[in-house]
Amino acid sequence: MKEQSQRSGIIAGGNFIVDSVQMIDHWPDEEGLALVEGKASLSNGGGPYNVLSDLSRLGADFPISAIGRIGEGDFGTWILNDCASKGIDTRHLIATPGSATSYTHVMTDRQTGRRTFFHNKGANSQLKVDDFDFRECNARFFYLGYLLLLDQLDAVAENNVPAAYDVLERARQSRLTTVLDCVSEDSNRFQTVVRPVLPQVDILFANDFEAEKLTGIQLGRGDTIDTNSILQAATTLLEYGVNQMVILHAPEGACVAKQGEDPFWQPSVNLPQDHIAGAVGAGDALAAGFIFGLHQGWSPREAIRLGVCAAAACLQKPGCSEGVMTAQDCLSIGEQFGYRF
Repeated sequence: MKEQSQRSGIIAGGNFIVDSVQMIDHWPDEEGLALVEGKASLSNGGGPYNVLSDLSRLGADFPISAIGRIGEGDFGTWILNDCASKGIDTRHLIATPGSATSYTHVMTDRQTGRRTFFHNKGANSQLKVDDFDFRECNARFFYLGYLLLLDQLDAVAENNVPAAYDVLERARQSRLTTVLDCVSEDSNRFQTVVRPVLPQVDILFANDFEAEKLTGIQLGRGDTIDTNSILQAATTLLEYGVNQMVILHAPEGACVAKQGEDPFWQPSVNLPQDHIAGAVGAGDALAAGFIFGLHQGWSPREAIRLGVCAAAACLQKPGCSEGVMTAQDCLSIGEQFGYRF
């Protein structure tokens, strides 16, 4: 097995989803009516699929590989063809007879850019620990997402540890740097499913909502966002067991907390409102930009600047990845519009 310095590439495992993205004129009340504008567009969805797609668009010149499950029918074929066009290795995307490929109807409010998801778990719900085999793997990073949306891996055993712990432990034993992301579920499962696996996580991504669920620290929103509380929450997650770094992100920016160093805040790009087509996929674009930078040997400060710029690029298109450009072109967005504060 190669040492980290000799490794190259990223494996991303977990949710592989076809997103059907639809723009609506407003979000209606229950039993109300909203108008769908234009045709629905199909795009990649789910953390690992988004991250790999974004890495391809950023210009990754290293191997990018998928681990997951797809079902029967057109959506499964669509994923395989789409991955092939992006240079994503799909040898470990497992076809699951009798299951649908996971899909999500993403309803994006034209007025606010905010989105609401109607999701079918499909074959993703059958992804299990034994689907992950890292014994012959020479990649540098293993990304797992989204926890709380993977039934078999979220399942808590009698020892109060979810199955995802075993997947992450296997990856670390094979000398991969483990990266974790979870879904913004409004529940108490963060304490029973996410927190117990943190000692097997090297790099954790969490948005403001997820950070509050994990730490109980109120972070604020918009004009009331408290960057000091965000730095405190990130440091707290390191204390919970994350081995290397925690990246907490919000529309206003991102915090990076690294073991043994002071946390810092990177403002987001000051993108004009009329440039925002939708927020779907922006958090995954930030993660992809950061991972890309680390893989290329950049410092965390350089990597998170690319992360927020990749997120800004993503915001300019309604799909999860179609707005992401090469790393240099993403960075130019930050130079063009500047940063918030």
